[in-house]
Amino acid sequence: MSDDAQVVLMSPPEALPVGSAGMRASGMLGVLMLILTEASLFGYLIFSYMYSAVQQTQHWPPEGLPKLGISSVNTLILISSSVFCWLCEWFLRHKHKRMAVVSMATAVVLGIVFMAIQRHEWHDHPYGATSHLYGSLYFTITGFHMAHVLVGVVVLSVLTVWIALGYLDERRHAALKIGSYYWHFVDVVWLFIFTTLYLTPYWF
Repeated sequence: MSDDAQVVLMSPPEALPVGSAGMRASGMLGVLMLILTEASLFGYLIFSYMYSAVQQTQHWPPEGLPKLGISSVNTLILISSSVFCWLCEWFLRHKHKRMAVVSMATAVVLGIVFMAIQRHEWHDHPYGATSHLYGSLYFTITGFHMAHVLVGVVVLSVLTVWIALGYLDERRHAALKIGSYYWHFVDVVWLFIFTTLYLTPYWF
């Protein structure tokens, strides 16, 4: 065996390569293109909802005005998860690894709570996705968003493990920023969905 090979085998393993040490990484452009594409998707869905709403001659939504209590609480939960996600990045940049792990784990838990409340709200409706036009649009829009939240929770969970294992630090945190961008996008989209599905029926 050559001397170079022995050096490689005897050297301690390096941290998992998860991004560059700087602010830019190849995945950044990818997530920005993903956000642009998914924003277009949700834009079309919201436009379809609004167009259908103004064309209706009967009451919209059919079951009456939406309940704002539980949906408002769920909105605050999702916004709070974004705050904890941002705090995680701040703590990591300032070399507070433990607090970074706790903050990201909290964001993951809040994301799971959001999905649980959304699922409860689905079952609380007296209609399904095939009952009428409103039901189809409601479950399609919230269902697509739920799928994005699920992906985001998985991403944040992986980032939590990487931070705990030391794969990310104050210099190598490009993957954290990329994942955070996606999560913040999911939260911003929900604000548009909440305004469209839950608030606009009170305005018109």
